[in-house]
Amino acid sequence: MAGASSDLKLLGAGPSPYVNRVQIALNLKAINYEFLEEKFGSKSELLLKSNPVHKKIPVLIHGDKPICESLIIVQYIDEVWTSGPSILPSDPYDRALHRFWAAYIDDKDLRTAEGEKAKQLAVERIAEGMALLEDALGKCGKGKPFFGGDNVGYLDIAFGSSLGWLRATEKLAGVTLFNEAKTPGLVAWADAFSSHEAVKGVIPETDKLVELAKMFKARAQSQSAN
Repeated sequence: MAGASSDLKLLGAGPSPYVNRVQIALNLKAINYEFLEEKFGSKSELLLKSNPVHKKIPVLIHGDKPICESLIIVQYIDEVWTSGPSILPSDPYDRALHRFWAAYIDDKDLRTAEGEKAKQLAVERIAEGMALLEDALGKCGKGKPFFGGDNVGYLDIAFGSSLGWLRATEKLAGVTLFNEAKTPGLVAWADAFSSHEAVKGVIPETDKLVELAKMFKARAQSQSAN
């Protein structure tokens, strides 16, 4: 829960799915924190000081200790605040499975590309990934609503943080990624995830992300023309 806290600060930006991961994890644990918004196109002195290696958001500052990289931060939150619901599974094999698929999601490029041929290939690549994640939902969730079972867990956070941008991609590319016929489990999961109390208000609205994507594209084209 975003709120004043001198002990816990999150450096980030609302449209970032990686920042959204940390926000959802903190919400799940009902942890108050101070959100420090980073402006697009600039990096604050605090960010550069806190993450001198990658110079990227998100960064969680606990006391005076910075923790970087979204999935590492999520694991840190789960290990430090044990009183709330567990994010990672307790079983070692299940934990390994969730970490494997979370790494797969970060390795998989879930974006489309410019140009009709490139766009078609990108959509096919995303569709292939969605089919694999449909299968992973059955194996990890064991027939329950979430990858984490009865509640949102590590893999839900890893994948679900991209829902806003995936829906924006559907609008921008004129495609259907969450297909009731091909991935019915993911369709139901996406609805359940989006309506979870820890997620509400975190994932940006699709139309806002569409406009942001258009702005990024226009800026990139302007820079390449100069």
